[in-house]
Amino acid sequence: MSRRKKLINNTAIPQHQIEAIARCILPDILAFYESVEGQREFAEWKRQKSKTKD
Repeated sequence: MSRRKKLINNTAIPQHQIEAIARCILPDILAFYESVEGQREFAEWKRQKSKTKD
């Protein structure tokens, strides 16, 4: 049996509305990160993050 992660919602927005919005925008987010532009921006973000981490 898999355990669900406890959700943290510190807003006045009901959890079902947050999940509905997430279901709507997730395909667009995935498509962006699968694109060449998205992969390039993600690689740049990782480079910047590693610079600040060191």
